[in-house]
Amino acid sequence: MRAALVLAIVLAGTSVAGASEHVETTEISPNMLVFATSSGNVVASVGPDGALLVGTPSAASTAQISAILAKHTRSATRYVVIYPQDSAHSQGDAGWGQRGAFVAMQEKALDRLGGHAMGAARPLPSALLALKVDRPRIAFSEVLTFDLNGEAIHIIHQAPGYSDADAVTHFHTAKTIYLGEVFPGDGYPEIDPAQGGKLDGLLKQLIWTNDAMHIVPARGKVTTGADVKAFRDMILTVRDRIQKMIAADQTEDQVLAAHPTTDFDARWGNGRTRPDAFVRELYSALKTP
Repeated sequence: MRAALVLAIVLAGTSVAGASEHVETTEISPNMLVFATSSGNVVASVGPDGALLVGTPSAASTAQISAILAKHTRSATRYVVIYPQDSAHSQGDAGWGQRGAFVAMQEKALDRLGGHAMGAARPLPSALLALKVDRPRIAFSEVLTFDLNGEAIHIIHQAPGYSDADAVTHFHTAKTIYLGEVFPGDGYPEIDPAQGGKLDGLLKQLIWTNDAMHIVPARGKVTTGADVKAFRDMILTVRDRIQKMIAADQTEDQVLAAHPTTDFDARWGNGRTRPDAFVRELYSALKTP
């Protein structure tokens, strides 16, 4: 695979919340960019039709990303699809709605932010008020498609994995896949039962193991299907270890004490989900009927 060109860009500007941050940009192709923000990666299709952003942008990156996009397209059209996160990390629409963008989110995730409601709108969460951002105003259910910049883009709702609002975004021409928190990139996965997450659904989404594909993780560097395969194999290995201990009637504390992730911690143990939290997730998933 042709190595991606990485450009470190720092632009002056202020975000909606009054702060700014360093934005690192990876160029997959002239029409495909990846922005690394403090909330997570954002994949962008850019060109004559404007820009489509997919991911979890931070409010502090919005002004800078806007400036970068202006150098890649003369069209003012902006589409933004926000992926689900837990409430502690969500930054709503990251201020894109104030800039006139079409901002969408899968309906189950938007419902948790108070949107997608029948009747009067619910109050905006206090965390979003503090950031001076809005929630997305448009919801999609199963499939959202775009034909932009010579690219066919499909955003398809998946079986619950990290959450019940998971989706895969497939940029067909650019051979690029984005899975959100299903493939975090910086460590072990989170399976969030409070958002309807399930182990089986997470594993079913990790099928993009072709080395010809560009895989954009939730955080970290653009990679290939080989890393997705290694990640899925790791989950299966730890799952099987814990399953055997459960079959032997070991308690959760006994499973934790056995450290079933030890040989994987150097690679995956330093992300948002710590090793013990990952073990607890799997234990709970395997014990739940």
